[in-house]
Amino acid sequence: MERTDEPEPLKVTFGGPAKYFTDAAPIGNGRLGAMVWGGVASELLQLNEDTLWTGTPGNYTDPHVPAVLADVRKLVDDGEYVDATAKAVNLLGNLSEAYQLLGDLKLDFDYLHLTYAEETYSRELDLNTATVRVGYSVGNVQFSREYFSSYPDQVIMMKISASKSGYVSFTVSLDSQLQHHSYVEGSNQIIMEGSCPGKRIPPEVNDNDPKGIQFCSILDLKISDERGTISILEDKKLKVEGSDWAILRLVAASSFDGPLTNPSESKKDPTADAVRALKSIRNLSYAELYAHHLSDYQNLFQRVSLKLRKSSSSPSAMGNASLVTGEPSSITDPCNKGNESGKITTADRIKSFANDEDPFLVELLFQFGRYLLISCSRPGTQVANLQGIWNKDVAPKWDSAPHMNINLEMNYWPCLPCNLAECQEALFDFLSSLSVNGSETAKVNYGARGWVVHHKTDIWAKSSPVSGDVVWAMWAMGGAWLCTHLWEHYKYTIDKEFLRNKAYPLLEGCALFLLDWLIEGPDGYLETNPSTSPEHSFIAPNGKPASVSYSTTMDMAIIKEVFSGVVAAAEVLGYTDSDLVNKVQKAQTRLRPIKIAMDGSIMEWALDFKDPDMHHRHLSHLFGLFPGHTITWELTPDLCTAAEKSLYKRGEDGPGWSTTWKIALWARLHSSEHAYRMVKRLITLVDPDHEVSFHGGLYSNLFAAHPPFQIDANFGFIAAVAELLVQSTVKDLYLLPALPRDKWGNGWVKGLKARGGVTVNIRWSDGDLNEVDVWSKDQICLHKLHYKGTSVTVDIASHRVYTFNGQLSLMKTCSL
Repeated sequence: MERTDEPEPLKVTFGGPAKYFTDAAPIGNGRLGAMVWGGVASELLQLNEDTLWTGTPGNYTDPHVPAVLADVRKLVDDGEYVDATAKAVNLLGNLSEAYQLLGDLKLDFDYLHLTYAEETYSRELDLNTATVRVGYSVGNVQFSREYFSSYPDQVIMMKISASKSGYVSFTVSLDSQLQHHSYVEGSNQIIMEGSCPGKRIPPEVNDNDPKGIQFCSILDLKISDERGTISILEDKKLKVEGSDWAILRLVAASSFDGPLTNPSESKKDPTADAVRALKSIRNLSYAELYAHHLSDYQNLFQRVSLKLRKSSSSPSAMGNASLVTGEPSSITDPCNKGNESGKITTADRIKSFANDEDPFLVELLFQFGRYLLISCSRPGTQVANLQGIWNKDVAPKWDSAPHMNINLEMNYWPCLPCNLAECQEALFDFLSSLSVNGSETAKVNYGARGWVVHHKTDIWAKSSPVSGDVVWAMWAMGGAWLCTHLWEHYKYTIDKEFLRNKAYPLLEGCALFLLDWLIEGPDGYLETNPSTSPEHSFIAPNGKPASVSYSTTMDMAIIKEVFSGVVAAAEVLGYTDSDLVNKVQKAQTRLRPIKIAMDGSIMEWALDFKDPDMHHRHLSHLFGLFPGHTITWELTPDLCTAAEKSLYKRGEDGPGWSTTWKIALWARLHSSEHAYRMVKRLITLVDPDHEVSFHGGLYSNLFAAHPPFQIDANFGFIAAVAELLVQSTVKDLYLLPALPRDKWGNGWVKGLKARGGVTVNIRWSDGDLNEVDVWSKDQICLHKLHYKGTSVTVDIASHRVYTFNGQLSLMKTCSL
C-alpha cells in the first residue's frame, strides 16, 4: 500500500455498495439517524428515531424484596455464597424494554438498461462535513448522491443529481418492520404512521396489549422545475421520471412524552409534529439547510484536531503556524483533498494496520468517534444506547439498551476531554428521570433514602434489577457510577451553577442511598451486601461457582468516588456543615480499602476467591485506576504495581469496549507500550460472516465490534487516546504521559480539555515535547505543569494564552 507524508482527508471510504449493515455509512443529528448503503440499482437508508422503544412506564418496586434481602445478607454473613447467589434471584425484577427501528427508505433507479462502470464507484463519509457522498457512472452519465442529518432543522436530507439533464429517474417508498400504514399526501409526500409494541413480548401488538409509542415519518420530494415528473404508484410509492435533480427531506416524530408519561396519555400528535417540522423548513433551499447543518456541526467537530506521524516523518511536515490561531500551513484544509488513488478503502487500511501501523488510521478512528458522539447525543435527545442510535432490528442484541456496569458510562467518557461537553446533557437529563423512579425502588425494595439504579435501563428510566442471571443483574451501583460524571463535569467546566442546580441534588440523593445501603460488617468496616463484581463469578470455598458476596472492590471504589465528589462539591458550594456531608465524611473513614491478593494483583472481591476466568472481559476491580482516581502513581504506587499485575493476568483478548478500557488503564499507568499493543488489538478487521464472540475489532465502516456492533468501544477509544496525550487533576496537568513515542513520534493535538477549566494544545517531535499552549475562558484552577518528571508551578489568568516550551519554560503569553 502506497504511503505518503502528505495529510490525508478525514473520510471513511468504501470500495462499493454495502453488503452488510456494518458496511453502511452512519449519519445522525442526535435524534434522527440513518445508515446509507449506497447501492447503484437500488439504495437503502435504514432509519432510526431515538424515542422508538417497546413498552410503557413500569412499576420498578417489589415489596417482597426486603424479606429476601435479609435472607441473602444472612447467607453472605455465614459464608454461604452459593446459596446466597441462588437466593438472590428473588431480588430481580422484570425485563427491560427494547430499542426499535423506524423503518427503511428505499430508492429503485430506472437505468438498468445502461452499463454500470464499477471502477467509477465511490462512497465516503466526510467527517469534516458530516456528509455521505455516493458517486458512480452509468453509461456516459455521472450520478451523485449526498446525505446529511441536520440538528438545527431536524431533518434528514438527500440530494440526487446527474451530469446530464433529464437522467434522474427513480421510485421511492417508506417501509417498516413495525406495525404501520403509509399513504401519499398531495403529489409529492409519503406519510408513514405506525406504532411500537406496547409489550416487549410478544413483539406483535394485539388488541389486548397496551398502547405503545406512536410514530410518524414524512418523506417530502422536490424535483427540478425545468423538467421531470412525479407520479403516484398504487403501492404507495412515488415515481420520478426525467428530472435533472431531486431533493428528498425526511422528518419524523413520536408520541413519546418523557419516561414518566404513558403513551396512552400522551398529548403529542406525531403526524402533526412531523407536518409542523416540514413546514418550518419549506422555504429553505437545500443550500441553506446544508449551511445550517455545517455551521452547527463544525462548531463542535472542529474544536479538536489531531495529527500523528511516525518519527521518521519530517518534522517540517507539521508546519509552523500557531496552535491557537490556526492549523499548520501544510495541512490547512486536509478534508478537501480527495483520495487520489481512489482504491485504498478504510477497510484496506484496517487490514494492513498490523503491518504498516498507519498513524493516520488512528487519527481517523479518533475523529470518527467524535463524529458518532455528535451524531447520536445532543441536548434534548435520548442518551446514546448500545448502538448510539443506529439499529436495524426489532429485537436488537442486548435490547440495544443502556447498560450501566460499563457501557453507558463509556459512551460518555470522551465528552469532557474531547471538548464535547454539550453532548453529555442528554445523560444528565436521563439521570434526573432515573432518580425519580430510583427513589421508589430505594424506598420499597431496600427501605433506603435517596435513589438507586441497577445495571440495565431503558427509555422508561427503569431503576430496578432486570430478570436474568444474578452475576450481572443484581448490581446496585449503576446510578452511583453515573453520578461520578456529574462531579467530573464540574471539574472540567468549573460551572458552579451546574454544580448547584443539577449535579449536587443528584449527588445528594445518590449519597443518601449509599449511606443506607452500607451496613456494618463484623470487622467494623461499612460493607455492601449483597455485592457482585459485574458479570464475573468466583469459586466459593466449597469449590462451587458463585457470584454474590460482599464489598467487591468495584463497589467500594465507586462509593469512594461519589463520597469524595459530594464532600468536594459541598466545599465549593458552602454546604460543608450539612448533616449529609458530616455523615459522608464519617463513612469515608470506614470503607474497606483496596487489598492486594497473594499473587500481587488487585483483589476483585473482599476475599481472595479463586478466579475461574482470569481473562474475563470486565476490569471492574480496576475502576479506581480508570475512570476513578483512587489509584495513582503519586499516592498509591503499590496499588499501581498491583494494577499492572491485574492487567497482565487479564490478558489482551476481549470485546472492543474491554480493549479500549485497557488502553485507558495502561495510559494511567504511563505504559505507552502496553497501551499501544491494545490499540493494535482494536484495529483489526471483523468479518461479518465469521464473527467471533468477545474478540472485538472494527467493521469496514469503523463501527466497533463486541461483536456484534456495539458503539461503546468507539467512544472508549477516543477517551483513551486523550488519556495517552493529556491527564489532569483540577490543579495539575500531565503532558504526553503515555505517548507511544516510537509510533507517533511527531504530531500535535489542538483543543483537548483538562480538569480545572483548561484547554490544551500540544506539539511534539521525535517523541519529545516542543511546546504547549494552555488557556481558559473562565475561572482557571491550574497550578502545575508536569512532563517527564519535571514539574513547574504556573501562575496563569483567564482569557490569556500561555505558551511553554519542552522544558516547561514560559515562552510567551497573549490575549485569547
